[in-house]
Amino acid sequence: MVKLIAGNWKMHGTSADLGEVRAIAARAGELGGRVEVALCVPATLIHRAAEAVPGFTIGAQDMHANEKGAHTGDLCASMLHDAGAGIVIVGHSERREAHGEADADVKAKAEAGLRAGLKVILCVGESLAEREAGRAVATVAAQVDASLPQGPVDGARFSLAYEPIWAIGTGRVAGCEDIEEMHAAIRARLVAAYGEAGRGVRILYGGSVKPGNAAEIFATPEVGGALVGGASLTAADFLPIVEAGAA
Repeated sequence: MVKLIAGNWKMHGTSADLGEVRAIAARAGELGGRVEVALCVPATLIHRAAEAVPGFTIGAQDMHANEKGAHTGDLCASMLHDAGAGIVIVGHSERREAHGEADADVKAKAEAGLRAGLKVILCVGESLAEREAGRAVATVAAQVDASLPQGPVDGARFSLAYEPIWAIGTGRVAGCEDIEEMHAAIRARLVAAYGEAGRGVRILYGGSVKPGNAAEIFATPEVGGALVGGASLTAADFLPIVEAGAA
């Protein structure tokens, strides 16, 4: 499978940063079909970014599960699509923790995004306490089971991202053996849910991926790409990761 490298800008980025978007999109275009690249920018930047780089995938970092209604401050899938988004992240650990999103909420968002024609990256992951207690695989497997959208599913439009919460923004990275174990467990849950179609769903790694560790992570079995945080904010940091994915 072609790897998917998605950048998550989180609460960073204004129109002054469109030069970075253009530089990333230009290099991604040069790599042709060897890698799929997307940037999930703040909602305020989606329209301008999509206009700045036609044909390159700009995405959103969250969405509401409902199509419309009295949800002040929220955005639905059709609004994101209208603004120019082609992909959306749901269930990121920062949404689960800071906004109290449950697995059922994440599942509803994923289903709504797919219905609206967006590609979806669904995030799962365990805390340090859960890992140290030996419950990492069980915790993530349970999240996967409860968060997956109801099938059938198209692997070209739906991906999972495994983010060990304790490795996000800390500089710590799970060892390749740990990544392989977790991605294998997630693959088993995908196959259980979707049958053979579950083998076509890419599983991204999302824990402090950097230019220096990307190649080793991408060589790990069942790693189908990366969800990249801080290192996606500049072309200088993000493009080496993209190029490692293309290789």
